[in-house]
Amino acid sequence: MPPSKFPGESSGGKRKDPSSDESITTPQLSSSQRSLPESFKSSASQEALISTGWGPSSKRAKLDHSSKSHPPSTIATNKMYDFSKPNHIDLTNGNAPAMMTTVQQKPVGMATSSDTGVDTGPKKLVVKNLRKTPRSDPEKYFNDVWAKLDSALSAILSNEKVSYSNEELYRGSENLCRQGRAAPLFKTLCEKCKQGISNQFQKPLVSQALELDDIGILRANIEAWDAWNVRLKTIRSIFFFLDRSYLLHSPSLPSIQEMGTNEFRTQVFSHPALKSRILSGACQLVAADRETKLTEEDSDLLRKGIKMFHSLGVYTSDFEPELLGRSSSYFASWSDQKAETLDLAHYVGESQSLIDRELQRSDTLGLDSTTRKSLETYLEDLLIDQDDRQKLLLSTTGIADMLKADATEALKQLYDLLQRRGLCEKLRPPFEAYIADQGSQIVFDEAREQEMVVRLLNFKKKLDIVWEHSFSLHEGLGHTLREAFEAFINKSKRSNMTWGTDNPKPGEMIAKHVDMILKGGLKAISATTVAGKPEIKEEADASSEDEDVEINRQLDQVLELFRFVHGKAVFEAFYKRDLARRLLLNRSASADAEKSMLTRLKSECGAGFTHNLEQMFKDMELAREEVTSYKSQLEERGSRPSVDLNVSVLSASAWPSYPDVPLIIPREVQQQAAVFEQHYKVKHSGRKLTWKHSLAHCQLKANLPKGNKELVVSSYQAVVLLIFKDRSANDEIPYEHIQAATGLDDVELKRTLQSLACAKYRVLSKTPKGKNIDDNDTFSINANFSDPKYRIKINQIQAKETKEENKETHERVAADRNYETQAAIVRIMKARRMITHVELVAEVITATKSRGVLDPTDIKKNIEKLIEKDYMEREETEDGRNAYQYLA
Repeated sequence: MPPSKFPGESSGGKRKDPSSDESITTPQLSSSQRSLPESFKSSASQEALISTGWGPSSKRAKLDHSSKSHPPSTIATNKMYDFSKPNHIDLTNGNAPAMMTTVQQKPVGMATSSDTGVDTGPKKLVVKNLRKTPRSDPEKYFNDVWAKLDSALSAILSNEKVSYSNEELYRGSENLCRQGRAAPLFKTLCEKCKQGISNQFQKPLVSQALELDDIGILRANIEAWDAWNVRLKTIRSIFFFLDRSYLLHSPSLPSIQEMGTNEFRTQVFSHPALKSRILSGACQLVAADRETKLTEEDSDLLRKGIKMFHSLGVYTSDFEPELLGRSSSYFASWSDQKAETLDLAHYVGESQSLIDRELQRSDTLGLDSTTRKSLETYLEDLLIDQDDRQKLLLSTTGIADMLKADATEALKQLYDLLQRRGLCEKLRPPFEAYIADQGSQIVFDEAREQEMVVRLLNFKKKLDIVWEHSFSLHEGLGHTLREAFEAFINKSKRSNMTWGTDNPKPGEMIAKHVDMILKGGLKAISATTVAGKPEIKEEADASSEDEDVEINRQLDQVLELFRFVHGKAVFEAFYKRDLARRLLLNRSASADAEKSMLTRLKSECGAGFTHNLEQMFKDMELAREEVTSYKSQLEERGSRPSVDLNVSVLSASAWPSYPDVPLIIPREVQQQAAVFEQHYKVKHSGRKLTWKHSLAHCQLKANLPKGNKELVVSSYQAVVLLIFKDRSANDEIPYEHIQAATGLDDVELKRTLQSLACAKYRVLSKTPKGKNIDDNDTFSINANFSDPKYRIKINQIQAKETKEENKETHERVAADRNYETQAAIVRIMKARRMITHVELVAEVITATKSRGVLDPTDIKKNIEKLIEKDYMEREETEDGRNAYQYLA
């Protein structure tokens, strides 16, 4: 319902201002906004009610237009919406006390009486007898409030029950702060806390110090600190308004928490009778933890103590210097003792363990990062960086002992220690010395030369494990490993192993190891231990389904050694001779493995290195085609020879050279050989065939007393056995008769008879018994020979290299080396015409290094030979140096 219109209001609900054309709405006071209870006494004769007119269910009462009462006073329009000061109505004519009730401006209208229905109009409200409230004395109020606060603080500091509630105490301190008494309140609070700390904590601790040890003093101080923090927390909650309103905005004053911490540090921790003993107690716990593991209780005490030092702000200034000083003395004593009593491996292990424990303790106890770094630096200085410690850590003997014992963990700890100060490069000399020493022992061990390659592979594998696991693939140490390995494997020494030549032995043994793998396959591999694999037999059995894969893996390992060999000539000579035996005797375990090895060699050394080897394979293919053609021609002629002859025609330039051994071959074989030679010359005119019987082999059918056998024998063995054809077991043939019938020299004949009469398969019997063959011995068919197998291979001796062949190969390699050196000298002299001795030696080494590093002594010998042959002559330069002049 819209409000009633006052007299003089316009139809829009506004009345005219006598002094202005503007109209205003007069606000009225609601009953809920009046401050004086007397104005709201209810009576039965109430003449008027004042309504707010703003409630959700209220209605505005219409005012009687006939009312003769005075209208309410008006408010100027420019002040009506001014809210800079709270609007209020002074009902006391200025005699009210200081506090005044404010009312909101809300337009209201006069309500009519609902009881009588009579519109009486507005009434005048008169307020009488309003007393003034006298203002209280601020000083008295401060004293009263502080008395309560002081009583509460005394109880809190004494750990007693407080008589007042925290809310009452908080309000009291807040009122004092609001009245501007924050500064004296804080000053009084500080004095009270200082007095309480002195009485409750300082004096009892000082008196206890006479009875307790240092650790006990530390424990009592921590307990006091914890108790003080609990009480300080209560004090801070009471004076929270002071802390957050006054102290927060006063930079020069500390907070209550800081004040409490400072007072405890000053009164308790810094007391002359307590400070040194508190720090000593903490350091004693650290020392005890270094010697023996602390109990959980002591560890917790030490952690609390360090946390207290941080809280009090004395960690850096007091505790850290004390701890570092005592730790430095302990580390120095420990280092001296361990260095004198332990070997390198145990010293390294103990040192690394000490560093790890110290760093772990720093993290566990919550020591500062600066303390952790300082402790680490002290340890590194004492254990690593000192000159005497470096000598111990880099001892050639000590490192060699660790390497021999396969102490990979100790070596890793040594590497980690040296890496802390960047000293890993200093490991190179002792590491190189060990590799050179151990490698040379393996290479020049005549008693175990047959195991050389296996031992070298094991040695290389061990070094690789050390480099990878212990030395973390350090680049410099990796170079050292390769350089040292390359150095010792190419060392040459004139000895019986190389028949007085300076040929490196590893080249020969690598070739023989490859021959063993390619000839024997998995059986040969399982009989040896390769590259640090003790379980090689089980591995070989597991991989029997794919023999080629296992053979290729073994060949890859051997090639790792082959790459270190400079002079490939020795390897080439022995590999070619062994390959010839495998091809001619059909002893290769896998044709694919042979070709795979050839591909590897070609990749490593180039096409020139494998040219002759490839030609050998081609010759075998052509030989098979030639034999097939020959047998086809025989079939066309209808000829059926008594001997099945297979001939391998080889290129003399590609294959190894073999000596011509005189041999009287059976007449049937001679006839078939002549027929084949005639056939071959018809197809290939101008070629000359030279028969090499030393590599020929035969298959004989023997009718022995205890059964028929098929014997696979060499040509020499076949010729000897055919002498006993059509003879009884009792017929004995003397040595001289056999030699005359075969035409063999003593060396080959004795070697052949020994394989037939003294080896595993004794087809012949020798009289007298013995392992050696003499000129007076006689031989007969062994009537007791038997074997479960029908086909028996007796030509094993043919597949083995003789000492004479080995010597011949070494001498030929040395001779070829001399020819190559002389050719290099002539080429250099022809290009330079005149050159000094030093320059010539250097250039010859450079020109021939692909075939191995030459000894300057050997170069000088070849220079002398060329001077004797008038290829060059000696000259002297103007400055007196030796020189050589080329002679055209």
